Amino acid sequence: MWSNSLMTAAEQPSPQQTTGSLTEAIVGYYDETWLDYRILWLNKDNLAVHFGYTDDSTRSHTDALKNMNRVLADRVRIQPGERVLDAGCGVGGSSLWLATERGAEVVGITLAARQAAMARDNAIRRGVTDRVQFEVADFTATPFPDASFDVVWAVESMCHAPHKVAFYREAARLLRPGGRVVVADFVRAARPLDSTGERLLHEWLDGWAVPDIDTPGEHLEHLASAGFAEPRLDDVTTHTRPSLRRLYRMAYWTYPLAVLGRATGVRSEVQHGNVIASIRQYQALRRDAWFYSILSATKPVASR
Repeated sequence: MWSNSLMTAAEQPSPQQTTGSLTEAIVGYYDETWLDYRILWLNKDNLAVHFGYTDDSTRSHTDALKNMNRVLADRVRIQPGERVLDAGCGVGGSSLWLATERGAEVVGITLAARQAAMARDNAIRRGVTDRVQFEVADFTATPFPDASFDVVWAVESMCHAPHKVAFYREAARLLRPGGRVVVADFVRAARPLDSTGERLLHEWLDGWAVPDIDTPGEHLEHLASAGFAEPRLDDVTTHTRPSLRRLYRMAYWTYPLAVLGRATGVRSEVQHGNVIASIRQYQALRRDAWFYSILSATKPVASR
């Protein structure tokens, strides 16, 4: 486990894209790669657009995807009736799980209008529209009032923010005293990496519309500047490696077809970039350029 005394944050890198163009790239990525996700990754049961968490309880890819939700919910002790913001909700998988399995009231937000529409349809089919709602919004500048949530939840979404500190500051504003933030995401091992590490990292991140990822020290500094207490950042790559490797193998063995599809115009540049990124993420992992983390912290209760 990392503590906030281990290292200081490097200067936050300036994003190469403006906020508007980055938003367009993120929405375009998820719109254009939806079929890949639908066919090769998620299923009707869990609707997970994220990696899985493998432990003694998991027996399959589907189990691992659902297990990630359980691990994160246990980490911040989500209770029935608590209000959760699913920041970067995708098509609603985690939101629906939290509502049905933990009895939470969930608001899911995404930049992609198509995802929000699919999430609403999924909520209708699951019969949980009384406990879940979905909106199009930026999780660094939401329309919600101060202190309106008990938990802010982000699974492989915060990486898309050009300035991660903006996410943490907005989370702190939205949380009630004693509220918790929980993040499952990718963390770079150092800044800078060696030239090969940086190349592999950005060939991965560029393909997924991610401007950059932060170091452990940077994340902890952001939490501190936003006023959070009890920070905890764990490297859980051992548990996510089977899922990361699964994606790599799928992309590696289908790459010749992807090249053919791109050459014939059947697949777009974004779709082809997604395949390359799926290969590079694991190559960068094997080079120890990054690791998979679960991070949590608490908004302090003001003392009298």
